[in-house]
Amino acid sequence: MRDFLTRIIGKRQKFQSPPAGYLNPHSTLGELDMYLITEGRHEKLWEVLGAHVKRDAHGELIGTAFAVWAPNARNVSLISDLNFWDKKTNPMIPLGSNGLWEVFIPDLGPGTKYKFAIQGRDGRWVDHADPLARQTEVPPHTASIVNESAYRWNDDDWMTERAMYQPWKSPVAVYEVHLGSWKPGLSYRELATELGDYVLAQGFTHVEFLPVTEHPYSPSWGYQVTSYFAPTSRFGTPDDFRYLVDELHKKGIGVLLDWVPAHFPKDEWALARFDGTALYEHEDPRLGEHPDWGTLIFNFGRNEVRNFLVTSALYWLEEFHIDGLRVDAVASMLYLDYSRKEGEWLPNELGGRENLAAVRFLQEATATAYKRYPGIMMIAEESTAWGGVTKPTTENGLGFGFKWNMGWMHDTLQYLHHEPVHRVYHHNEITFSILYAWSENFLLPLSHDEVVHGKGALVNKFPGDRWQKLATLRALYGFMWAHPGKKLLFMGCEFAQNDEWRESQSLDWHLTQYGEHSGVQHVIAEINQQYKVSPSLWQKDVFADGFQWLVGDDGAGNTLAFVRWSDDGEPFISITNFSPVPHENYRLPLPKPGIWKEVLNTDEFKYGGSGVVNHALASAPEEHKGFAQSVVMRVPPLATVWLKLS
Repeated sequence: MRDFLTRIIGKRQKFQSPPAGYLNPHSTLGELDMYLITEGRHEKLWEVLGAHVKRDAHGELIGTAFAVWAPNARNVSLISDLNFWDKKTNPMIPLGSNGLWEVFIPDLGPGTKYKFAIQGRDGRWVDHADPLARQTEVPPHTASIVNESAYRWNDDDWMTERAMYQPWKSPVAVYEVHLGSWKPGLSYRELATELGDYVLAQGFTHVEFLPVTEHPYSPSWGYQVTSYFAPTSRFGTPDDFRYLVDELHKKGIGVLLDWVPAHFPKDEWALARFDGTALYEHEDPRLGEHPDWGTLIFNFGRNEVRNFLVTSALYWLEEFHIDGLRVDAVASMLYLDYSRKEGEWLPNELGGRENLAAVRFLQEATATAYKRYPGIMMIAEESTAWGGVTKPTTENGLGFGFKWNMGWMHDTLQYLHHEPVHRVYHHNEITFSILYAWSENFLLPLSHDEVVHGKGALVNKFPGDRWQKLATLRALYGFMWAHPGKKLLFMGCEFAQNDEWRESQSLDWHLTQYGEHSGVQHVIAEINQQYKVSPSLWQKDVFADGFQWLVGDDGAGNTLAFVRWSDDGEPFISITNFSPVPHENYRLPLPKPGIWKEVLNTDEFKYGGSGVVNHALASAPEEHKGFAQSVVMRVPPLATVWLKLS
């Protein structure tokens, strides 16, 4: 056996199969592993494929075991900076007929750069990064790196509490972040302090990172992934990323990640035609190529591919203590004719346009994630009316915990795009979302997608002079945080970034020294603080009896008001005036008698408003709009007011 191992790791040895009965004592793969991989049921694939450092009982390095799936390859070789990238030095051994290859290299340890040289059936050799690499070179370099974590977590309390967490009945206010442009030049460890302190001060409950999975092309913002198990090396090591998550948890901030299983780039050194054939993708471009993005689509019906993706999701939840995944471009996965003309797509076996294999994959991913990691969130960016996105898989739903409410976002911004004098004709746009608010478990997004590709900054989407634009933005935030559904806001929008977001440059932090910008920043912080201590605003987000219209028909006044209810029947009123004219002596119906006080008024001077405020408001037994109680109040221009019983 030792002589055989010596031969296969010796220099410039011919490729050969192992002798009968060969057993690698350092193999990461057992018979059960190989069976589960073939069946597509191995839930910890990262523990058996890829590169794994081996040590003796005293912690001394023995070497590293490598394993990869390449079923159609003629030969596979481990190439690295230690063997001068010579494919003849360390040939890998095929393990039976399941397409798995392995090799053990003595004395090779962490930090080694490597790839797999793969010879396809046509005899052509291509060097590929490891699909299960847990660390990579900094782009544009493309080698994988042998990684061994030494991190010790300090978030036991957080993880224990998370297992009991019920996000649909909890406050969720997400700050969406692109790490490279929030403050360029910061490492994961520096972000742990600066970003963590900022998010804590602004009162958000979670951060959501645009994809940190490794990607070669920065202008893709991370959405063209080449390494599904490696955090980008642009900001540090995998343990540095663990430190960032750990520190955010210590500050009481949850961490969500964008995850992109819908498609992958065509880079030859990555997943494309990995073993010389369409292995991860479909061979037929009508199924395997994405016409919009110039990328490849995963073959969700193949056991090993589905397993690869499900395991990637589990890996981030397990190894990095991530609190939830936002799954990108779900609609593009669900429909076989997505962005395709007639004749450019193939129907499913039932003759329909639904991608049944993708549906099964998503169901498996959500169900497995929730089974293994209670308290996490699986969130779908799904832009169509597909039914049951947040319905349990046991009821034939996709099993997500939340779905982005793209309809609310579109209708609200469309309404606010109109001049106030014309909004009377579009009042249904601002109220329509309530008609379907409980058809799914929704999250309301004002995301990066709304401030790119010529759409301009959020604050500049509204008509009027500068004061009116800023006032409308503050009013929108008050309305949004009171509306049923969890919340998400893209970085920079919290201080009214003036320019469209660009991934290659920093947010305009210097703006926060000016009152009009710091006022918006201040109102977001106070909205978040009041939101978190007001159960009425989140306990019944997914239940229709948590919402009640007070004024839904005042299109002429550009005004709407509603009450949110908590589990124990505590009312919370939100009234928004999207007109630039204050409404004096406005009669507001009330759900309960008593003294009502303002807990938020986005028109206060401290936020940059005009100072139209109310003091204590005492209800009167005067019927209005079907309510026995009402009050006369001042409704400030382009503002949202929140009222609580004192």
